[in-house]
Amino acid sequence: MTSRVEVSARSDTGAVRQINEDSYLAQDPVFVVADGMGGHARGDAASRTAVDSLARTLPAGATPTPEEVITAIDEANAAVRALSDAEETGAAVAGTTLTGVVRVRVPERAAEEWMVVNVGDSRVYSWDGRELRRLTVDHSAVQELVDAGLITPQQAAVHPERNVITRALGAEDFVDTDSELLAPDDSRTFLVCSDGLTRELGDETIADILAGDPADPAAVLVEAAIAAGGHDNVTVLVVRPGTGRS
Repeated sequence: MTSRVEVSARSDTGAVRQINEDSYLAQDPVFVVADGMGGHARGDAASRTAVDSLARTLPAGATPTPEEVITAIDEANAAVRALSDAEETGAAVAGTTLTGVVRVRVPERAAEEWMVVNVGDSRVYSWDGRELRRLTVDHSAVQELVDAGLITPQQAAVHPERNVITRALGAEDFVDTDSELLAPDDSRTFLVCSDGLTRELGDETIADILAGDPADPAAVLVEAAIAAGGHDNVTVLVVRPGTGRS
């Protein structure tokens, strides 16, 4: 997987919030979004700490193994955890989601692949020019209700506990990271986003925007989310593996 990666990235405070608690890292091999929580400066510090930690442990040009990526996320969790006092729990804890894709080498297959990673309710989608497919499962209270068949996805979108997430960096001493390896495919584009995008725009609207092939898709998506209400911070990375535009 030696072809270059084209990235469109944008983060915005939105139309309602005063502080942007989202952070992102878009530096090959790491393309991740972190959505901080814990209130104002705490959330901002948590998300920045997570991406700064990954930037150190998975520097530009690195070719980590999947195991090294998980270790790096564990180190980021420890760094975020250190922002909170030992006795702090619940909303007092500085925490952050961490979601995205990392280019990795898989020694047993002598190949490079894409590793999808997820902690929290930010998301990764794949886009092939026709279909938008979600690659991650939200770690949230409402997703658990949907999985149990107790509510529908439509009900989840307006549920009073839709902001409650069940996994985050910084919440516990150990973090359980969901991961998946995908073979390289130059026809596939990755969309990585905080929930500030998906709370405002449905998958069909997101797909319609991507289908228009805008020159700066992340900016167009963020602007559309703000126009739809912009109730939360919104961060979007659009990662195009392959040779990019001709």
